[in-house]
Amino acid sequence: MIQNLIGGTWAEANGETLPVFNPATGDEIERVPLSGAPEVDGAVQTAMRAYQSWSQTPVMDRVQLMFRYKALLEEHIDELAAIVTRHHGKTLDEAKGETRRGIEVVDFACGAPTLLQGRTLRQVSSSVDQDYYRYPLGVVAGIPPFNFPVMIPLWMFPLAVVAGNTFILKPSERTPLGAVRLAELFLEAGFPEGVLNIVHGAKGAVDALISHPGVAAVSFVGSSAVANYVHSEAARHGKRVQAAGGAKNHIVVLPDADLDLAIPAVLNSAFGNAGERCLAGSVAVAVGKAQGPLLEALQAEARKLTVGPGDQPGVLIGPLIRDEHRAKVIGYVERGEQEGATVLLDGRDYLDRPGYFLGPTILDNVSAEMAAGRDEIFGPVLSVSHATTLDEAIAQANQSSFGNMATVFTASGSSARAFRERVEAGMIGVNLGVAQPFAFYPFSGWKGSFYGDLHIHGTDGVDFYTRKKVVVSRW
Repeated sequence: MIQNLIGGTWAEANGETLPVFNPATGDEIERVPLSGAPEVDGAVQTAMRAYQSWSQTPVMDRVQLMFRYKALLEEHIDELAAIVTRHHGKTLDEAKGETRRGIEVVDFACGAPTLLQGRTLRQVSSSVDQDYYRYPLGVVAGIPPFNFPVMIPLWMFPLAVVAGNTFILKPSERTPLGAVRLAELFLEAGFPEGVLNIVHGAKGAVDALISHPGVAAVSFVGSSAVANYVHSEAARHGKRVQAAGGAKNHIVVLPDADLDLAIPAVLNSAFGNAGERCLAGSVAVAVGKAQGPLLEALQAEARKLTVGPGDQPGVLIGPLIRDEHRAKVIGYVERGEQEGATVLLDGRDYLDRPGYFLGPTILDNVSAEMAAGRDEIFGPVLSVSHATTLDEAIAQANQSSFGNMATVFTASGSSARAFRERVEAGMIGVNLGVAQPFAFYPFSGWKGSFYGDLHIHGTDGVDFYTRKKVVVSRW
């Protein structure tokens, strides 16, 4: 059974467990404990003790450990990717890309001597100087989702600990193995015991973390409903919170778009990671004369995508995480038909094989009023809607309660600028399918896609994990 990490000790938790599956086969490969308040309290107390010395460790010493950690992650990148594929299902290439994106945040964290600098102004008044310094918060917690079991933990704890905090990670109970290996390498890099702790579990562990008086801040990524809950409950307990939620991302294709560029980008955005990502382009908006060529090319190229186990060569779409999740996604396809959408490509042909597979699915004539055009489906389903003008396409996107990402394909700089200025989303793509910011910029969702003020990673992440002390002095 998977164990919790409390200080430097891997310890079994008492009580119930859940299975961890290989979604490509449906086989149980591990069991994860459902830890609760006692285990969370033990981790918090350990992290609080470790904070006393870790927060006083010189920043250059913290950075040297982070450089060692980066080197170990680079050395084990293929192993980490294989772990992701084994218990999440995504292809090895996707898993390696995920790990690479996580390591980029570790790269960013290695710049702590610059990132943690304060500011000073001499002679702000007669014989008076003013300075501000950054200080760590204390014990902070991270709650990542199932779909990026290596990348998103690396969005969280490297920045937190290099700033002098200690950390408690509550991995997804569906995909906990990546976090375990990250922690093993963290200890191997030489970080002191108690700086990073892991408590496995589900809602009971989450509730214990967000209500514990010893936890100063919580970083969360998951569905919008849970993000809203974590944000409101943690804030009610006086904590700093960043909570990234779901999405319904629109990809607008204008008549002047280069379809040779747009088609593979749209397909990768919609069907990469089996659609299980909050930056999936789940609604393609065909504008004007782009409609016919776009639909024809999308169907033709989507039929060529190979579905299968992520560790097999040539596979482009792996399985979904669980059978019950696949059933939920299929339910959206069926409801789309009932509400008037046309199934242009049906991925339900893959249901008879072992594992939790669903092929690429394209629904046409989807409106914002339909569930398929409104809700986050989180599977390999591309909804296609139609617009006569760019203004109409932007209005469609802005109807969504989400605001994570929106992208446009066009040869017009004027159209791209209008889209950038007026669409209500925090991450904008121009002639690319996935507008994921690099580690030195924030992951900047809007509306129902984010709850809080300071976003994940980038300089927002530095601000989130530090607090400022202003000193006004006269000598």
